[in-house]
Amino acid sequence: MKYALLLMGHVDDPACGDDGGASPDEFFAFDEEITRAGVVVSSFALEDERVFVHSDDAGERVVASSGPFAEVREFVGGGYIIDVADIDAAIEWARRSPGSAPGGHVEIRPIAPY
Repeated sequence: MKYALLLMGHVDDPACGDDGGASPDEFFAFDEEITRAGVVVSSFALEDERVFVHSDDAGERVVASSGPFAEVREFVGGGYIIDVADIDAAIEWARRSPGSAPGGHVEIRPIAPY
């Protein structure tokens, strides 16, 4: 079964320290481990830049690349699509991820089969 592992962080979380959580080396080591295990279908890391598309009060689509945005305390830093036997295997990979260390968490979502 395929699952998305979404690596989540929290803005200004004191548990993250100055560097914002786990080090890049920890993530690179995890990436090597999970890739070597042969369960990765795809993976991604996200840059800090973002563009928002939303509807204004008149229902018109608006594109914004700089505020005003809702105050969001949580962010997706990247993720994996993995193919494993069951949810327990997905949970085990999430536990191994540096993304589940203090200051973050890994959200596990099954991939819809359509």
